[in-house]
Amino acid sequence: MSTDARKLRLLMSLRRSGVTDAAALGAIERIPRELFVPDSFQDRAWEDSALPIGHGQTISQPLVVAMMTAALELNDRRKVLEIGTGSGYQTAVLALLSRRVYTIETIKPLQDEAAKLLEKLRIHNVTMRHGDGSLGWPAQAPFDRIIVTAASGGEAPKPLVDQLGEGGIMICPVRRAAATSELGQMMIRVRREKDQITSEDLWPVRFVPLVTGSPAAKTDKRIGA
Repeated sequence: MSTDARKLRLLMSLRRSGVTDAAALGAIERIPRELFVPDSFQDRAWEDSALPIGHGQTISQPLVVAMMTAALELNDRRKVLEIGTGSGYQTAVLALLSRRVYTIETIKPLQDEAAKLLEKLRIHNVTMRHGDGSLGWPAQAPFDRIIVTAASGGEAPKPLVDQLGEGGIMICPVRRAAATSELGQMMIRVRREKDQITSEDLWPVRFVPLVTGSPAAKTDKRIGA
């Protein structure tokens, strides 16, 4: 089966699963997922499944990427903070739909490889940092949107909530008791409105744990700079 046929099959599957956000689907269609998965998994690049990318990390299932992206309610005026660059796939999707993406990764080899891929795709509205994502990026706050791609404790990390701007939205997986979610985690959406913070449960998920305590970055890397 050709890449185009696999891509079409995936997009149809996402629509059947309830993804209706045209912008999110369009971004997933435009970003070549095969670039972001290891060579040994090329035949599965357009499957609706998470895949290993090394260092104990995974590239998220396309359905999860689409749902998280849609839940952020993005547009080209939004300034986005991403916690967990990983392979850079979600980063690329965000970059197509927002003004600028700031992304933090704790594993330097993953960050370096993601930077190369984003440069190859000529995506230039991304700035990267190697460091502890749970601390956010205070120098660039506030952010219109924050997306966390690793699971924290029972609630969103406070430093990230504090960096959310007025009218801002954060999507974050958190660990919950098995009685709440059979997967042990729940995706939540946090909103800031007039200094009021509200949170809602969205859907059960399974993400790798959020790594904390990694060394801060010495330099930040702007893609294309």
